[in-house]
Amino acid sequence: MSAPDGSPVGAERSIGQLFASATTEMSALVHDEIALAKAQLKQDVKRGATSGGAFSAAGAVLLFSLPMLNFALAYGIRTWSDWNLAICFLLSFAANVLVAVVLALIGVVFAKKAKKSKGPQKVAASVKETAVVLQKAKPHPRPEPTRPELPRDRAPEAIEAVARSSS
Repeated sequence: MSAPDGSPVGAERSIGQLFASATTEMSALVHDEIALAKAQLKQDVKRGATSGGAFSAAGAVLLFSLPMLNFALAYGIRTWSDWNLAICFLLSFAANVLVAVVLALIGVVFAKKAKKSKGPQKVAASVKETAVVLQKAKPHPRPEPTRPELPRDRAPEAIEAVARSSS
């Protein structure tokens, strides 16, 4: 087993090796934080796109439904009541506006969710917190790993003797 810089674990490392190891680990941490920020921004963009889609749908409903719904609703109201046809058309238009307002409110809800999400600010706070922790961190001494005793027939001298006898 070895440390990130390739030196064996538990071995005494120089200041340069420790600094290189810390730099490598800090670089990996920064890359992970950037990946987290990208994921959070992607989620915020999805919310914004949903909001824009809801606003677009509200506009399309209002635009395309007005002629058909106005005529159908106005003549339906005229059939059920004996009101003036102009009042029936106004009521039809009011119903269409009500549908558009409901869709616009849905768009506002999603827009607030996208605006309220503070993905990049969370990542920046996390990076600052990590930097503070790393500044205060002191390396812990690592115990020397114990090596199991090799059986006598597997000791380096025995292996060397076998190698000489076979050549």
